[in-house]
Amino acid sequence: MSVGEAKSRGETRLIQDPSGGTSLKIRGVHVVVVDGPDRGKTFVPTRHLLRVGSHPDADVVLTDPTVSREHCELAVREDRIRVRDHGSTNGTFVEGVRVHDVEIGPGTLLRFGETTVRVTTADETVQVPLSTHDRFGGLLGTSARMREVFSILERVAPTDTTVLLEGESGTGKELAAEGVHEASERSEGPFVVFDCGAVPHDLAESALFGHVRGAFTGAVSDRRGVFEEADGGTLFLDEIGDLVSDLQPKLLRALERREVRRVGDEETRRVDVRIVAATNRSLEAEVHAGRFREDLYYRLAVVRVTLPPLRARPEDVPMLVEHFLRLLAPEGKPAPTISGQLLGALGARPWPGNVRELRNVVERAISLAGLDSFGGAPAKAGIAPSTDAELRLPLHEAREAFDRRYVEAILRRNGGNVSAAAREAGVDRKLIHRLIKRYGIGDE
Repeated sequence: MSVGEAKSRGETRLIQDPSGGTSLKIRGVHVVVVDGPDRGKTFVPTRHLLRVGSHPDADVVLTDPTVSREHCELAVREDRIRVRDHGSTNGTFVEGVRVHDVEIGPGTLLRFGETTVRVTTADETVQVPLSTHDRFGGLLGTSARMREVFSILERVAPTDTTVLLEGESGTGKELAAEGVHEASERSEGPFVVFDCGAVPHDLAESALFGHVRGAFTGAVSDRRGVFEEADGGTLFLDEIGDLVSDLQPKLLRALERREVRRVGDEETRRVDVRIVAATNRSLEAEVHAGRFREDLYYRLAVVRVTLPPLRARPEDVPMLVEHFLRLLAPEGKPAPTISGQLLGALGARPWPGNVRELRNVVERAISLAGLDSFGGAPAKAGIAPSTDAELRLPLHEAREAFDRRYVEAILRRNGGNVSAAAREAGVDRKLIHRLIKRYGIGDE
């Protein structure tokens, strides 16, 4: 890569600075308030992503009482501006239509409560640091989106700062948490995982904080909770949005005081843990809905890192496929090969289950195809290859045709059992149900 512009697309440029580091140079977001209590105010970019709300720490601070504390965020992606509502009470509107996650063109008017703003790309640019590496822990990727994530994780890992990992299921949040632990000074200590949605309600407090003998029926001996187990290391709170509401204040107290009290005990115990939390839902929306404590959210979201879905970084698919081919090849046998044509087809898929789904597809193809040719796996798995007619379709129609055949085939192989089909595909069963309904499978 030469010094200066290496990639130009819209207003986005990949540049190399004299020190050898790489950064993404993009236009910032320019926000002008055209109506409401703050009319006439102008906000210029200091970051590539602007948080809008009434909270003092927002990038665009509005005094309008009908604006939520964490109302929405704005970010430039090439020549479009992405608007993502954070579950605000009064909504984010574009031309009178309430939106949740949408891309708009420069100059569009947005309404938040009683405030209207005009959003444009700014003359000023901001530089987004990118890692020079193509991996962080178990995460892989050469795309700018992933190297931006790696850059943040590399900088925060050596500290004890609390990290909140956001992203869809299957994007690699646990791998990111493990990578943060491995790159920290706590790497010799334990890495403990607590799945907030997997523990029964009546056992969750004991699992988190421990209990003493006789604290409840079945408590036949003292037991440590995950906070004590992680002492000196890292505690990964997976799916933190699923934590039951009555435990949230107790978790907040443990985070703030760095001490826990076992169920049934009068004494507190000091713990030295670094917290990394993860969620596949919007915690801002959960806060606005009253299901998640605002003070706990801010205690967890000291550094927020969003892992992009696989469909947003298709250029990483070849690297991931080659990695899984090597990783999953039968012991003592060479890794299967894959054609460039099939790699291109895989990169064009939407991957609702993200990297986890891609890994499952590769593993299934190796198992069913047997030895040498990855390219033969789809047909042997019961999914017919694309027809000439499909190849002449627009890309989005060809994707839909393949997805329908994929769902039909995987349901046939599992005798119509949706749960079993979802497990094989590496996706949530609700997604299979949605695709069945969308394509009218079984209605004929």
